[in-house]
Amino acid sequence: MTDFNPKDAEYLSKLQDYYANWKSIPSYATLCGVFGIASKSWVKTVLTRLSEAGFIERTPDGVWVPMRQFFARPLAESSVPAGMPVSVDSGQGELFIIDEMLIDTPSRTTLVPVRGDSMIEAGIHDGDVAVVEKRMSANVGDIVVAIVDSEFTLKTLDKERGKFILRPANQAYPVIRPQGALEIFGVLVGLIRKYKK
Repeated sequence: MTDFNPKDAEYLSKLQDYYANWKSIPSYATLCGVFGIASKSWVKTVLTRLSEAGFIERTPDGVWVPMRQFFARPLAESSVPAGMPVSVDSGQGELFIIDEMLIDTPSRTTLVPVRGDSMIEAGIHDGDVAVVEKRMSANVGDIVVAIVDSEFTLKTLDKERGKFILRPANQAYPVIRPQGALEIFGVLVGLIRKYKK
């Protein structure tokens, strides 16, 4: 990757914001407005530098498209404690791609919206998105998406008297003791939550 100057970082941020809204990299004329520069040739120069830095590339048809690095986000060098406040370094560490943290096997991973509060004590809230790795088996203690009586549910897999059961993480809900077959759809591997403003 070539040297990346602060002005190019600013252009990249503006391009990422545009892409987040429109899912495309626009024409040079539109990018003049996005970048706040008047010259289309200067826009081409900026895009070339972003390409050399590994953020975008041109298709054989000449269309600019994002590369993997385009979706990387800064990861702070210091973690934030959930206990007592401590001094932290606010500097940015390496770039980080969220997919790589949450998804090991894309072909077997699906996102499932969570509805209800039966898993609230496990930190899973109504409106969250469960990152689920599809597999037919799971271990006791795994949080699973299971099919019981032709309905999906998200619960913790457990055993009682040698039989599998599904435990909620909210005392207001009963333990599910399947009368028929219990089918595992997948295992929870991550969780996405967007806090409301």
